[in-house]
Parts: sequence; C-alpha cells; structure tokens
Amino acid sequence: MKKLAIAATIAAGMITLSACSSEDSETVVETDSGNITQEEFYEELKTLSGSSVLEQMVMQTILEDNYEVDEDQLDEQLQTYKDQYGEQWETILQSSGYADEDAFREDLKTQLLQQEALIEDVEVTDEEIEQRYERMQTEVEARHILVADEATATDIKSQLDEGADFATLAEENSTDTASAAEGGSLGYFTAGDMVAPFEEVAYGLEVDAISDPVETVNGWHIIQVTDKRDAEEAPEPLEDIRDDVRDDIALTKVDETTSQAKLDQLMEDANIDVKIEEFEDLFTAEEETAAEEVPATEE
Repeated sequence: MKKLAIAATIAAGMITLSACSSEDSETVVETDSGNITQEEFYEELKTLSGSSVLEQMVMQTILEDNYEVDEDQLDEQLQTYKDQYGEQWETILQSSGYADEDAFREDLKTQLLQQEALIEDVEVTDEEIEQRYERMQTEVEARHILVADEATATDIKSQLDEGADFATLAEENSTDTASAAEGGSLGYFTAGDMVAPFEEVAYGLEVDAISDPVETVNGWHIIQVTDKRDAEEAPEPLEDIRDDVRDDIALTKVDETTSQAKLDQLMEDANIDVKIEEFEDLFTAEEETAAEEVPATEE
C-alpha cells in the first residue's frame, strides 16, 4: 500500500504542474547554479513515474465509481492496525512512507474497494459460512515441517512413521526458519489465520495426529496438531458477522490470475481515453497484452 500512497502524492503535483507552459512556468527552486521551473519539474515527474501514477489514479477513480466502502468498516480496519502496533503506530506510519494517518486511511480505502471488486463474483455457500463460524470457536495448536517438494515431504513423513522426532526433523529440514527454530511450532491459530489447504487439514486432524504431505502456495507441509481448545474470545453471533465471514472466505478463493482479469475488465469497461500524448496508448497496450495472455479454449 505504501507505493500507492506515494504515487497519489506525486500525481497530485502532476495535475497542478500540467497547467503551466514552458514559456511562463513559475520557478520552484532557485540556486546560484540555475533555476528549476514547474514545467521542468513536471516533465521529470512524468518521465520517472508518469505511467504508474496514471494507472493508479485511473484505477482508483474506477473503483470509487463502481464500489462503496462503509466508513464504519474503514474505521474499524484502521483501528485494528492501531491496536496492533500500539505506541509504535506513528513510527510505523513514518517508516512506511505515509505523511500521516489520513494518507494511510486513504490507501486502506482503496485496498478495501479493490477487495470488493475481486470478491464480487465469488460464490460462497451457506455451508462454507457455517463451517468457518464453527471453526472460529476453536483454536488449534500445531507444528509443521515445510519443504519445497512432495518427494522430500513424503520421505520426512516416512521417517516420522518410523519413529523419528518431529522437532528434530523440523529443525533440520523446514524452510520455515522461524518455526523450525522452535521445533516447527506455530502456536495457536484459528479459522482464517492459515491458507485454506493448511487449515482444512489441521482442523480435521485429531490431537497428536500427523498429516500426509499437504501442498499450499508456500510449499509442502507435514502437519501435527498438538492441542485444540475453545477460542479465548467467542465470535459474535453469526447473524451479526455473516457478511464479514462470507468476505473472508471469498478472499481465500481469489487467485492472482482471476484478480488481474477482473481489474483488466473494469478498465476495459470504463472506456478510458487518455489526453496526454505520451500516455495515450497506455491502457490500449495493457488490454492487448491481457488479451494475448488468455489461453485458447480447448475443444
């Protein structure tokens, strides 16, 4: 999100500067070695960041026209971040490149708008919602060994079946170095904390049981559940959070390919007409590239 905030700031300057001609452009910096005009500054910004800034601004305009973000939801999300970082909040903002909290809030709004677009057409069943809610009432403690390929995972599972020590194998083999140092321990987690395939297996295992190899976007896991307990905080009644649960599940079903296709379609439907000569083909070129990447339909 940092990149978007910086881009928006630069873009605001570009809009102002573009009204100036080279003949009467106001001087914005004076030095003994020479001056810099608004027009020169604008041209440099346009050269360095023009296309990315323009894309961000156009996408934000399209998202705001097609979707809405509830201000209460936005405030709640913002407060979650503030609670997470506590007294370090202002430091985190500054180190992330935000001028102030309002700049971060604007970025967060854009992220939520994009989220609405991406999950708009994702189907989530009542059964899935009810299962997620049931899992939200339980916390699972587990450890895992993460490796790059199935063959290695299968070999490790065989060693465990023969009595090898889980913690030792995790320390020696797991590519998740943070948990490997703790014998593979991940601590307690609840529904939505882990990627979907991992969660599905972990919640289905009995305590002390060890899974077969499980593939996720991170690699291949061997999972052992070490404890299960009631959640420290019971979730709110399902009728009060059904939409939030539905959205959380929908997000787990969105992948990079479908996400980009959705955003490309929004761009295409917006009939973008760029008036800046240097960028007049910017979105046309993107549409042609997207079309070329669509795989042929098999007969």
